[in-house]
Amino acid sequence: MFPVSVVMQRRELDNRWQSEAWEPVAVLPEAGEGAPRVCHEEPRVRQWLYPAMRLALRVADADGYFLNVSTAEPSVFVLWRMQDALAVPVHLTASYSEASSWMDGGEQVDRVPMPREIYDWVSAFVQRHYRPQPKKKIRPQSFKSPKDRARI
Repeated sequence: MFPVSVVMQRRELDNRWQSEAWEPVAVLPEAGEGAPRVCHEEPRVRQWLYPAMRLALRVADADGYFLNVSTAEPSVFVLWRMQDALAVPVHLTASYSEASSWMDGGEQVDRVPMPREIYDWVSAFVQRHYRPQPKKKIRPQSFKSPKDRARI
């Protein structure tokens, strides 16, 4: 497990249908302590720091981590939910596959750039545990009986 803190941001909007927008803006490679608190404030922007969160890796998701660290923009995915009037980060992952499953389930998930310390940790995990799946050979249609051939 990698101890992290998450920074969530609320921006006021000039929009008749929506007065504000929430989003995670950073995952910091530090555990931090204490309760969530305001860490930055401007006239129309306020940020909250959520300390003492954890990013965990599982061998079963090694392919999802590989897909993430092999891109031009590795990310940490933050699943968050509204609780009362605040957006609260609930889960974190470095796996494309897990983040995709969360989104398919209707959860609010956003990506933030992966800090270098976390990237190095995830990359080392991928090197130890990722094994590409062998490619399956596809038999040519001519080797199958006529009843087993796909019809076009």
